[in-house]
Amino acid sequence: MTSLISKLRLLAIAVMVATPCVCNAQDAQMGQLIGQSMAKIDQSTPETFLTCISELKRIEAMYPEAAAPKYYAALQSLNYSVLNPHAEATEGLLADAAGLIAGLEKCKDADKSDLHTLKGFLYMVRIVQDPAQNGRRYYLDVMGNFEKALKINPDNDLARDLQQKFFDGMSQATAQ
Repeated sequence: MTSLISKLRLLAIAVMVATPCVCNAQDAQMGQLIGQSMAKIDQSTPETFLTCISELKRIEAMYPEAAAPKYYAALQSLNYSVLNPHAEATEGLLADAAGLIAGLEKCKDADKSDLHTLKGFLYMVRIVQDPAQNGRRYYLDVMGNFEKALKINPDNDLARDLQQKFFDGMSQATAQ
């Protein structure tokens, strides 16, 4: 399962580098703040993730009706958690991510495909934390959410990449 964590680390790094900040002219400042926060992440240090997540939560508090800060705060919380599944901060971040996802469900401008991607990622992190216990419990939740995300938007690269990493990890786990 260590190789699953390694693959997820690479995916998290790729997501951080490739994630564009989508915003309209009205929310240009919010987008700029999100971009500045995301640019500070150094993949080699968990502290930079935590700093970025804190900044994203502050931005979310400044723009409570906007979907983007909730999305990015949840995504970075999940990225941190998948890279550091047993760290002290992980459980709190996962609880925060679940709350942000619930808040995202209420946002009228939230992308449903991204919402299902985050839900699938949340369950995927739970499996990475304890594959023996949580694999059977959350497998269908992960699969169902990624499938919904891709049905809504077949071009959702994050959902496709996470789904593939999940398939690869499960194949390795069942082969052992």
